[in-house]
Amino acid sequence: MRPLLLVDVDGVLNPLGPLSADFRRYRCPLEGPLGSEVYTVHLNHRHGTRLLELALRTGAELVWATTWEEHANEWIAPRIGLPRLPVIPVGTAHGTTRGEMFKTPGVADYVAGRPFVWFDDMIHAADDAYLRAHPGVGAFLLVQVDPRQGLDQRHLDLAAEWLTLSGFSQGR
Repeated sequence: MRPLLLVDVDGVLNPLGPLSADFRRYRCPLEGPLGSEVYTVHLNHRHGTRLLELALRTGAELVWATTWEEHANEWIAPRIGLPRLPVIPVGTAHGTTRGEMFKTPGVADYVAGRPFVWFDDMIHAADDAYLRAHPGVGAFLLVQVDPRQGLDQRHLDLAAEWLTLSGFSQGR
């Protein structure tokens, strides 16, 4: 089974701390259930290239796991050089049962036994426990990203190493 690389936006691709010169500021007007809102995001075009390289090297499929949901394809992907990606419906409707993040049940349902790496700034031990106990969730690696710094090469290397050493890499 082809492994998955699940990617969050805020705190991962859009860090909250001091930014390097590689980041560019964007204003994104979005329509939502409560009307129109304008979000400011800071994105690094190198993130797209690095994620695509990781996916190619490991044979993994990139997937959005973010509250931006389909908006990530409209506003984030083109600004960092990613194609349209599948989107995990995460919303906020899921209740938590073990203290897990609201996105975790949606992720558990989506992966359907496929091995995955999840880059997120809000994953913790309760998410790990939820995923381990959920039927249909296979092997996974949770990569917690510091929201002040965002995704960096260490996170990508960790994912590549885990996928390769675990035998899930289908690299080309």
